[in-house]
Amino acid sequence: MKETDIVIIGAGPGGCSTSLFLAKHKIPHTIIDKAVFPRDKVCGDALSGKTVYVFNQLDTSIVPSLSKQTSKFIDSWGVKFVAPNGKSIDIPFKQDISKEKYPPGFISKRIDFDNDLFNRLDKNYANVIDGAEVMDIERTNEDITISYTKNNAQCSINNAKLIIGAEGDRSIVAKKLAGIKKDNDHYCAGIRAYYEGVEGMHAQNFIELHFLEELLPGYFWIFPLPNGQANIGAGMLSSTVSKKKVNLKEDMLRAIANNPGIKDRFKEAKLIGKIQGWGLPLGSKKRPLSGDGFLLVGDAGSLIDPFTGEGIGNAMYSGMMAANHIAEAIKQNRFDASFLKIYDDAFYDRQWDELKLSHTMQKLCKYPWLFNFVVNKAHKNKTLRETISCMFEDLDLRAKLRNPLFYFNLLIND
Repeated sequence: MKETDIVIIGAGPGGCSTSLFLAKHKIPHTIIDKAVFPRDKVCGDALSGKTVYVFNQLDTSIVPSLSKQTSKFIDSWGVKFVAPNGKSIDIPFKQDISKEKYPPGFISKRIDFDNDLFNRLDKNYANVIDGAEVMDIERTNEDITISYTKNNAQCSINNAKLIIGAEGDRSIVAKKLAGIKKDNDHYCAGIRAYYEGVEGMHAQNFIELHFLEELLPGYFWIFPLPNGQANIGAGMLSSTVSKKKVNLKEDMLRAIANNPGIKDRFKEAKLIGKIQGWGLPLGSKKRPLSGDGFLLVGDAGSLIDPFTGEGIGNAMYSGMMAANHIAEAIKQNRFDASFLKIYDDAFYDRQWDELKLSHTMQKLCKYPWLFNFVVNKAHKNKTLRETISCMFEDLDLRAKLRNPLFYFNLLIND
């Protein structure tokens, strides 16, 4: 294999994970990104248990190394859900943290996390081209030509056998080769701000998801960050934003100033920099993740969790699976759509139930009374809280949340 036979476009979490696992398979490849690292990326900055799992599959020394970088990574041990009526429940990611040597999740600014990941690329196998913007992709017979600019020069990679789209929601690979178009019913508008001095953070750095009346069917979040800072943001389906003519920034700032459960925590808080927005292509419907000569990972494949908006875990997980499938494609010299579709099937076999459940939870936000009811019950009932906590570790248990009988049993049992 020539090192230009396999080309990854995008060096975010999905692209870097693909590259790192290809290197583990000792497969030469090229990875291109339009930025020069370190670079920022607008995001919620949470790194889920899925991220930790992928790191452990790659190299068990990585998670301990992140725990030591306390100025850039902080441990996160759970999530706080706050219902529209203001009642909240704390759900730990692990039932017994005394058994855990390392945290089940982290929070880190993307400028730090992505740079750490980028610096782990194995240059023995990865030909890294940064500061290069891909302008066009053209299929010629069985090969692919990639045109890009670097330092104002026109460049190209010719005769590539396989291209991996990992360049986010505006992926040229997804658009030109997979024909994926933006769908506002499965797309979320998000805004993010950095603050310092926000009070009332959980001692174990739980991330907070607030389902505020003034932001439904969207949500507001507070994620603690290193150095006394916090990631503050809001998200809402693009179709709702458009239909109701929502100004997400104004609504978020109004909630910070006026919501009785939040405003006191921001009395001494200061905004750092600007409030920035971005789009989140949600994994609430199945899309093609491959075709003749290409694979999609992460946001390029629209794999963001519909309920929490978290995308890094699925980006890295899909990158790991893509690399493993590429290794088999090379062995068999098969880059056709029929063979590559095995990657789609494998990913959705493992992740579709979870994405479908998250879509169900997202739709529950349209019914604040039901959300209030479940949180009220959990607030009073330790067994129910523990059951919900177990759902973070057990997909079979988590599937109960899709079953109407779950809510009926809550209704008839105290």
